[in-house]
Amino acid sequence: MTRVGIVVLILSTALGAAAAAVGVSPSWWYAALPLTLVGALGAWDLLQRRHSVLRNYPVLGHARFLLERIRPELQQYFVERNYDGRPFDRDVRSIVYERAKGTDAEEPFGTERDVYRPGHEYLVPSMAPCSVPETPPRVRTGGPHCGRPYDMALLNVSAMSFGSLSANAVLALNGGAAAGGFAHDTGEGGLSEYHLRPGGDLVWEIGTGYFGCRTGNGDFDSAEFADKAAHDHVKCVSLKLSQGAKPGIGGVLPGAKVNAEIARVRDVPEGRTVVSPPYHRVFATPRELVRFIARMRELSGGKPTGFKLCVGSRRQFLAVCKAMLDEGTAPDFIVVDGAEGGTGAAPLEFADHVGAPLTEGLLTVHNALVGAGMRDRVRIGASGKIATGADLVKRLVQGADYGNAARAMMFAVGCIQAQRCHTNTCPTGVTTQDPRRARALDVPDKTARVRRFQEATVASALQIMASMGVTDPAQLRPHMLRRRVDSRTERSFEELYEWLAPGQLLAEPPASWAADWQAADPDRFTV
Repeated sequence: MTRVGIVVLILSTALGAAAAAVGVSPSWWYAALPLTLVGALGAWDLLQRRHSVLRNYPVLGHARFLLERIRPELQQYFVERNYDGRPFDRDVRSIVYERAKGTDAEEPFGTERDVYRPGHEYLVPSMAPCSVPETPPRVRTGGPHCGRPYDMALLNVSAMSFGSLSANAVLALNGGAAAGGFAHDTGEGGLSEYHLRPGGDLVWEIGTGYFGCRTGNGDFDSAEFADKAAHDHVKCVSLKLSQGAKPGIGGVLPGAKVNAEIARVRDVPEGRTVVSPPYHRVFATPRELVRFIARMRELSGGKPTGFKLCVGSRRQFLAVCKAMLDEGTAPDFIVVDGAEGGTGAAPLEFADHVGAPLTEGLLTVHNALVGAGMRDRVRIGASGKIATGADLVKRLVQGADYGNAARAMMFAVGCIQAQRCHTNTCPTGVTTQDPRRARALDVPDKTARVRRFQEATVASALQIMASMGVTDPAQLRPHMLRRRVDSRTERSFEELYEWLAPGQLLAEPPASWAADWQAADPDRFTV
């Protein structure tokens, strides 16, 4: 109860007792009570010093705080149009909900979007479309040093940790992955029983905190890592360098959410706030990073091993490419997280202003690997606001081999974009450790929704590709995606961006890449 409530309660009780003592009629007291409470509230507003609005406008000023509190709901349900909400507009949320439920996801009467607006993108249909493949293609992940390659689905569950998500949400996501035959990234919060129980394929992600494979002082525990990575459900292991919402800073899990179970999974003390540092202890140079990736692959028994990052400096990524060439080894996959991604809470400045968006990140990583002659051995995953078949096809055109979705998968299990993920008060039980709230998420129902959403989205992507005359993602080319530059001009991605030829950086780097390639140092992360 707030201080205002306490004062009002004491005052009303005292006045009620006084009225009874002098024999005042109860009906009179009940009639006067509202005025008494309003008067008490007004007196408190005048005396308090925290809010200037309330001192100038006692009682009435509370309307301002009430409206501010419910503003997000008013905006989402009554103000925003179908196509201009953020981070995801209503059209996108609706299509995810409909596909998750197995209902029609079709709209009548044409698009509501302004197709002449600069920035509008569209995929190029063919005059000779082809049949949709009966079986969705898969992406063989595993380079020459990988003894146990994995066939990745075109769309998978992106990284979200147990602790950030409720146990029921993790169970539903992994159950959907098991039923649909796609992969589920654990996030950096450790390998929990909820990831393992349903039997879905896992990408075990290790972050800077080394949760689930850490020593008492926070270092990487190779023995614990090897033991857990050997689990049959773990198909790949991934080292998280950075994430789209907050590249370059660590994560925080409030102590209120660190219950005994989460503490056990993460190897951390119960009830204490868990901080992931912004940097890794296991490497300090590009060469050490490449060597550690190779060590993780060896410790895992030869399973595909890679890393995830939100791209920043092209020069630093080229330094990693040089280290791969020098060491004669490379990751089996690289997941590119766009700056528009973000299931984790982050400072507004980082979410808005730090890191490359997914398009530029993908183009950087794809072209760097092509130019260094290593693209054929490293698969690229794309993670950042993939929610529809069109989103997935665009990322495949831009250089990805497969996609990962986080927030769209949250929608599939019931998320309503309340944006309270970090408060432990999620209204749908997705991002909370409150048992009462989490129980609202029915696991069998949401498991089926996750499977249906992934299946329908991949089917949509294949249908779009077939309309473009393509039966396999490898046939997609940059000229098949176009962007409007101004009201009269449009350009294909082949024209808008530079695309390197295989081995071009090794032979004769183009002028636009030469300086970065020359300055890239495999033994130093040059800024």
